[in-house]
Amino acid sequence: MALKRNIESIVVNGASMFLPSVSVDCVIFGFHDNEMKVLLLQMKHTDEYGLPGGFVLKDEALDAAATRVLQERTGLTDIFLQQFATFGEPKRSDKKFHLKAMKKEGITIDKNNWLLQRFITVGYYALVDFSKVIPKIDELSIGCSWFHLQNVPTLMMDHNLILNKALETMQQQINHQPIGYNLLPQKFTMPELQKLYEAILNKKLDRRNFQRKILVYGILKKLKEVKQGVAHKAPFLYSFDIKKYNQALKNGYTGGW
Repeated sequence: MALKRNIESIVVNGASMFLPSVSVDCVIFGFHDNEMKVLLLQMKHTDEYGLPGGFVLKDEALDAAATRVLQERTGLTDIFLQQFATFGEPKRSDKKFHLKAMKKEGITIDKNNWLLQRFITVGYYALVDFSKVIPKIDELSIGCSWFHLQNVPTLMMDHNLILNKALETMQQQINHQPIGYNLLPQKFTMPELQKLYEAILNKKLDRRNFQRKILVYGILKKLKEVKQGVAHKAPFLYSFDIKKYNQALKNGYTGGW
């Protein structure tokens, strides 16, 4: 009953709490078993999946709203977060979805209710450490789990478009900014870093060229340790030089993959 009261409160009082017709949708990327994955919600009362999202409080900054959504879905506080696009097609909001969901919850919703109006959403993508995420559902979902990028189902509304735009933006970013600090463990091997880049770009990279270019950027520290428990010659471990990594994030670098 507490869940119903929570949803009912949002339906009834949301217009006074949230910015009208504005929402945020978050594409949460993680890296696991040499594969890029995205965190999706399984919606209640339907077979559809969707991206984690939410509304913006009237006294809340957009970035703060996106950060709040991410923390609620992952349990993480230190998150790489980037706004990448705005989606505002007039018919992108799905009135039928909300009407059906509220009916299933036993809540009567007026046709002029704020939830049924046009919504413009601001897209954010986040890079998170897969191993530290504790996926959590929201009021209108029954599951929250990771999907391989090659196995993403058809999503609700325009969420496939939002996901594809986020991936495209990340692929562009990787050509002039570093990626990896938020996706890899603190210590990693050069092959593991290369696998991450290949998973993002969806293509194979030459091993020697990759190592040469990534070392030129000066964002890595080679450690004296080697990876344990491998069958062949153990590769050296690396970590990111956080100061130089952040400088490269701010100033960018030239190159491309």
